[in-house]
Amino acid sequence: MSTPAGTDPASLLRERPLLLNIAYRLLGSLTEAEDAVQEAYARWYALTPARRAAIDSPGAWLTTVAGRVCLDLLGSARVRRERYVGEWVPEPLPDRAEWIGGAVGGGASAVPDDPADRVTLDESVSMAFLVVLESMTPAERVAFVLHDVYRYPFPEVAGIVGRTPAACRQLASSGRRRVRAAHAPAVPVAGQAGLVRHFKEAWEAGDIKAVVGLLDPDATMVSDGGGLVGTVLRPVVGSRRIAEYLVFIAAKAPGLTLLERTVNGRPGLVAQHSGVTVTVAAFDLSGDRVGRIWAVRNPEKLQAWAALDTPGTPGAPAPTTDPAGI
Repeated sequence: MSTPAGTDPASLLRERPLLLNIAYRLLGSLTEAEDAVQEAYARWYALTPARRAAIDSPGAWLTTVAGRVCLDLLGSARVRRERYVGEWVPEPLPDRAEWIGGAVGGGASAVPDDPADRVTLDESVSMAFLVVLESMTPAERVAFVLHDVYRYPFPEVAGIVGRTPAACRQLASSGRRRVRAAHAPAVPVAGQAGLVRHFKEAWEAGDIKAVVGLLDPDATMVSDGGGLVGTVLRPVVGSRRIAEYLVFIAAKAPGLTLLERTVNGRPGLVAQHSGVTVTVAAFDLSGDRVGRIWAVRNPEKLQAWAALDTPGTPGAPAPTTDPAGI
């Protein structure tokens, strides 16, 4: 008996990059996104051969199931995050070419040039955008991402969210208003890179005045340690306070190396100690200054960066000391 079109393992695997992209935007966590996609595939293979053969579009079926899994996870995530130690920040991603080609993004079989594979290339995956998505209700987030980012028609979105197409239209519209309210004029990537480089140099030099000059007066820095490593538990607000805190931390962490890296498609910084990534910082610019900084230190959220670390084998464990409570 021949295999129905689109149901062979190779065809099904080609759906994975798109599913992973959608799930990451919905959940803000690559680890949870991979779990959601894996669950969708598990449910597909749990179907009887007759039921699989009756499905006209396996890709659409997988998207629907993955979307529903993500919707359920978003509901439970709200409860978990109420118990989270300190601030919760979406999981940062390294450069697209690096993580897609590594252990995290699907291995060597992933196709970097696939149009569907754009997790770190556009506005919808920037840290600022993901933070806005966190402010949405689960249904609002799913409807907005599927329709506004991926252009799924509302009848299809309705089948995933479990609402009417008209209700999904309203949900997406509400999400759109949230994004517009938080939107700042885009700064060219070259300008972003230059500003982040100057920020790095001022920080390394311990020049508080220079760091202050690169920050918006009302800048905010949020750190996420997840209770697993030391970090400030509340947002640090104000250019002077942020600069003094960063310089103080740098003085406490001899041997800390700052590297310019792409974080969620934008220029960012990575702090390494003994070649192991201990902090990933994403930036949001306000005009020609830094408006927001998100510093992720939770080691569970840095797994995508572990394969890029230099010492030993990929995924080398972080040092037992905590060199920088950034």
